[in-house]
Amino acid sequence: MIPIPDKNTFYLLGGLAFIGLLASFLPALIPLWKIMLGLILVILLIDLLISTFLNNRNQPIEIKRDLPGSLPLGVSRHIGLRISNKSNKTQRLDVFDHFPEQIQSEGLPVKLSIPAGQHADIQYKIIAQQRGKLIFPKVQIKLQSLLKLWKLNFFLPVKDKTNVYPNFAAISHYALLATDNNLSQLGIIKKRRRGEGQDFHQLREYREGDALRQIDWKATARIQKLISREYQDERDQEIIFMLDCGHRMLAKDDELSHFDHTLNALLLLSYVALRQGDAVGLGTFAGDQRWIAPRKGYHTVQNILNTVYDLQPSSESPDYSKAATDLLIRHKKRSLVIILTNLRDEDSDDLLPAIQLLRKRHLVLLANLQEASIDKTLEQPIDDLPSALKNAATQKFLQHRQTTFEKLISSGINTLDVSPNKLTVELINAYLGIKRSGIL
Repeated sequence: MIPIPDKNTFYLLGGLAFIGLLASFLPALIPLWKIMLGLILVILLIDLLISTFLNNRNQPIEIKRDLPGSLPLGVSRHIGLRISNKSNKTQRLDVFDHFPEQIQSEGLPVKLSIPAGQHADIQYKIIAQQRGKLIFPKVQIKLQSLLKLWKLNFFLPVKDKTNVYPNFAAISHYALLATDNNLSQLGIIKKRRRGEGQDFHQLREYREGDALRQIDWKATARIQKLISREYQDERDQEIIFMLDCGHRMLAKDDELSHFDHTLNALLLLSYVALRQGDAVGLGTFAGDQRWIAPRKGYHTVQNILNTVYDLQPSSESPDYSKAATDLLIRHKKRSLVIILTNLRDEDSDDLLPAIQLLRKRHLVLLANLQEASIDKTLEQPIDDLPSALKNAATQKFLQHRQTTFEKLISSGINTLDVSPNKLTVELINAYLGIKRSGIL
């Protein structure tokens, strides 16, 4: 507890200073100034000691925090504090909640007065800026002393925990709107797929635009009405995400890092794939290694959320060959393996053999994140030698990077090269295209 002089103390000291100023001109006032100085010091000391003793003996304030069990990343939420006055007199106090450094707050501290035996409810706004486990350790209050000469600083051990998850709800709403032409794949409208290996879904009346090969002539002859066969994409397939947790995923072009954009895309595609009747799994590499075997059912999304919500990029570089070998050991059944990463041109010597190894058993889709900072560099004017060299180096980097992608494409590897804010939509469209093609 650290006592802080209240404004009444400064009024007393101001009056004492005024008498001292008069005493410098009227020496007869010096004894009065000394008496008042001693009296003020005694009053201040007595008020501090008695107030401290009483507050330590019978804590007059009790605080409970209303904290949700989970928070979405980057979304504003309100935290509530209930402050109860257990004493028999009105308490005037300042309240400040202590929160983790990953939290941005608004609305603190709060000044309030609580009558004896009453309580007050306050709220303040927070925005979680990092995923993971967060601990709110204590609440700080400043109470007025008995004579209102001090503010007594107390820390109440009000400890609560919460988890910060990716903002799945907002991303899913955005992506579903952005992929309006594929809403049929979410079960809203059934969409037929032409080609080999299609699964029969149901018979229905003929609709304008149906192909002749869809007509079921036996059913048509039986009920004397044109009847078409309707097909659906194959179900019971498996999707496995290979998530790069290396240092390049720390790149940040907006309020979210590349890693957070990737998690959002991964979660929404998991939801879509589960709606399609597929099983979804996850493996991480280049850092904290976590593994979820492919599973079906909507509970899988929650399982993935609980697995990755506190996952952060490491300082390591990706080892694609090791990640591919580990996956082949863990999982035997043919699956769609989606590699989510941030490539550099020097990765080609390791990446291409790793993908070729995976392709012996699986279908591979490589999704790479572009960095907006590269485009911004090229947009800068070239005014001197350093800016010219920087521009030339960036152009060379992009050329090597393009060469790497050309090697992947020429090898028949499905690839995406997109900015982070477009990853969700492009990844879902690529998955739906693979489902419709029947190549899995």
